[in-house]
Amino acid sequence: MLLSFTFLLGLLPLHAVADDGSSHTVPYVSLGPRPFWLVNQMKDSSLKQELEACANEKTSYEVSDFSIGHRGACLQFPEHTLESYHAAALMGAGIIECDVTFTQDRQLICRHAQCDLHTTTDVVTRPELNAKCSVPFAGDGTAPKCCASDFTLEEIKTLCAKMDSSGGNDAATPEEYAFGGTADFRTDLYQESCPRIPTHKESIEFIGSLGGKFTPELKSPAVEMPYEGDYTQEMYAQQMIDEYIDMGIEPKNVWPQSFNDQDVFYWVTNTDFGGQAVALDESHVEDFSEWHATLVENGVSIVAPPLWMLVEPKESSVSRQRDSGVSALGLVGVSKYAESAKEHGLDIITWSLERSAPGPSGWYWQSLEPTLNSTLTDGDKLSLLHVLANDVGVLGVFSDWPATTTFFANCMNLGLREPDSDSESDPTSGSARSLSISVGGMVGWWY
Repeated sequence: MLLSFTFLLGLLPLHAVADDGSSHTVPYVSLGPRPFWLVNQMKDSSLKQELEACANEKTSYEVSDFSIGHRGACLQFPEHTLESYHAAALMGAGIIECDVTFTQDRQLICRHAQCDLHTTTDVVTRPELNAKCSVPFAGDGTAPKCCASDFTLEEIKTLCAKMDSSGGNDAATPEEYAFGGTADFRTDLYQESCPRIPTHKESIEFIGSLGGKFTPELKSPAVEMPYEGDYTQEMYAQQMIDEYIDMGIEPKNVWPQSFNDQDVFYWVTNTDFGGQAVALDESHVEDFSEWHATLVENGVSIVAPPLWMLVEPKESSVSRQRDSGVSALGLVGVSKYAESAKEHGLDIITWSLERSAPGPSGWYWQSLEPTLNSTLTDGDKLSLLHVLANDVGVLGVFSDWPATTTFFANCMNLGLREPDSDSESDPTSGSARSLSISVGGMVGWWY
């Protein structure tokens, strides 16, 4: 019979204090039901038994630096908003991401791309601002394009963030374009309050006040650089780091990221934040060994490819993939890419769990398809975490829903921060404290 769960959630109010003395209340801290539902979806295996035992025995969960909030908690919250960052902290993400781009007046804000405002905000429904877009919404089938560089920070601060989606270029009205198309496994539930777009500095202050650490990604400019003739890529890369310095954040609590190798090399050579600089990757599928060597030669110590580049089916899985009763655990092996990174002495971070539609399929799982597509279940997101943590040895995993990675990290003792820890794990040198996540008593596994 189908195994099911019930939970009594310990909803305990906690407070985090920012550097300026203000406090942010974390009123209801919980992993919620999803991690436990995923355990329920797993096929029988030693890992499932271990996670079941963990879920039954644990009465509280701790923040983990293994658990990284990808754009916050964007499975259900509008990405790169304080609401999304808050949700990620509530779910125990020890590190939270702000993707960084710049406005017309060179202010740094949190957006996944410089030109995504037409799908991540309501800008096309604001006639005066829509007219300023690089390509305004016109209702004639033309794809709009609205960039942070089209607007001043003051103008961007008037926008409402929303789930990243659109109703399609054939939408008849701005409202149909802006508020249609959200994937059916996501939700518009948390965009009704008009969450605002934070500046990079606001994200630092807010995430730090919740006890979080930081992994900003410097996004590639969509405008020609140097911007306006004098704002160079190096100035842009330095400005992002300067804002951590201005906010008093220690380098040990920041993992700056970029897909542009030159940004990463710049941080290594010119700043104190290069020791944890992260070289993002999704393109070195064939020449990864040479690229890994180049990173090491330039002082880079961390590489971050997507999930699928780190794993591949074991040879034995080819003959077993049609056996629907076989657990994925033991069928998934370490990729040659991951082996190369380890041979070169590189640490690894990876992205992004819980990004795909239900079921382990799609872009993030492509190296395991089609070999294992009849074997994998939604619960094998936890099996994948097991391979990544134990066989690949990753430092951390980005997730659109950090509760899943936090649960796994707590069960496996990965990257945990003790509650009321000293300043060694405090991103703001003593002012903010990590949060203890309570789920006061997992009661009952019953049939």
